[in-house]
Amino acid sequence: MVIPVHDVNPARRTPVVTYALIAVNVFVFLFMPGLSGSVAGDSTLAQTCHLHAFLEHYAAVPRELIHDQLPRLVPTGEVRAGGCALGPPGYDKSPALSVLSAMFLHGGWLHLLGNMLFLLIFGNNIEDRMGHVRFALFYVACGYAASYGFALLNADSADPLIGASGAIAGVLGAYLVLYPKARVWVLVPFLVFLPLRLPAWMVLGFWFALQAVYSSGEGVSDVGTVAYAAHIVGFLAGMLLAWPLKPGTPPPPEPRGLLFGRRARPGW
Repeated sequence: MVIPVHDVNPARRTPVVTYALIAVNVFVFLFMPGLSGSVAGDSTLAQTCHLHAFLEHYAAVPRELIHDQLPRLVPTGEVRAGGCALGPPGYDKSPALSVLSAMFLHGGWLHLLGNMLFLLIFGNNIEDRMGHVRFALFYVACGYAASYGFALLNADSADPLIGASGAIAGVLGAYLVLYPKARVWVLVPFLVFLPLRLPAWMVLGFWFALQAVYSSGEGVSDVGTVAYAAHIVGFLAGMLLAWPLKPGTPPPPEPRGLLFGRRARPGW
């Protein structure tokens, strides 16, 4: 997997929505129950039970999204007989609204930082092209499309679905449509991390191809814990929603300077 670190595609205005989304995601993650244990690697049973109850309440569950029905028994957050206690839900949960809350929850530091890195690099230009309000609506729409698309493919799954990946995948899809020739600096792991400057269509096309391969279960062992299908749906939704904006999109400026000791050639 290539790691993007910067794109050569300056924005005209401050991406306040992108920054706000990053801030809210980080803030929510810092106050998620069980965080201290997950960082230290020594979560207690009580912390684990509390986290399970929290996710059951605020995460999106495919079975609930499709059938619009809550389970009779859910984790209560208490420990009982060496395990997590179950009981009737003491709250009213809207499956549709849980998609929105789930978009700001993450399962660990790597999950959070990876998502925020992609949002920071690619989100500013999409917000610049769409405007603040339309970008916020676009982001939420892609998140909903990703969650419900995944739920349709996994209608009987009771596993909580969390993370901003589906919405951010929509941002990547929009970037591919609007700025396919923009240059992106990436780190490629090959013994060491090699810095390369590649066109966006290559970076994002490779990312999408990996999601498609992983969603089939090939080349990955944790397909059951990562919603790759949600990434695919979100990406395609972003492409579709951004397509009307493609005519008239100004091309990114040609980067100037040296690349690995040689002057960059136009069209690379």
